[in-house]
Amino acid sequence: QVQLVESGGGLVQAGGSLRLSCAASGLTFSSYAMGWFRQAPGKEREFVAAIMRSGDNTYYTNSVKGRFTISRDNTKNTVYLQMDSLKPEDTAVYYCAAVYSNYLRVSANGYDYWGQGTQVTVSS
Repeated sequence: QVQLVESGGGLVQAGGSLRLSCAASGLTFSSYAMGWFRQAPGKEREFVAAIMRSGDNTYYTNSVKGRFTISRDNTKNTVYLQMDSLKPEDTAVYYCAAVYSNYLRVSANGYDYWGQGTQVTVSS
């Protein structure tokens, strides 16, 4: 049974940092590209960042470029999202997702497995 478990969310002031983790089990982690998405209240789920299987290629939505960094450790079956210079508009539930592919995917429909999400709240 595949499980993706996010952690690291919380409440932080604007300008602060958080590091999200997503631990995967039940799959061959190094065979999956990984992504982070977020969903704010009343809004659709949106793409944040993605990383290829080996971690040698990444992609970000424009609003987080230069502030967020996606990375992975295939020895620990974990993908990370380092979030710096946080803004109130980054407030959302953050989800990690896995796709059996080595393509970077920005559509939520393209992913095979999802975590349960972790809340990130940025106060002004």
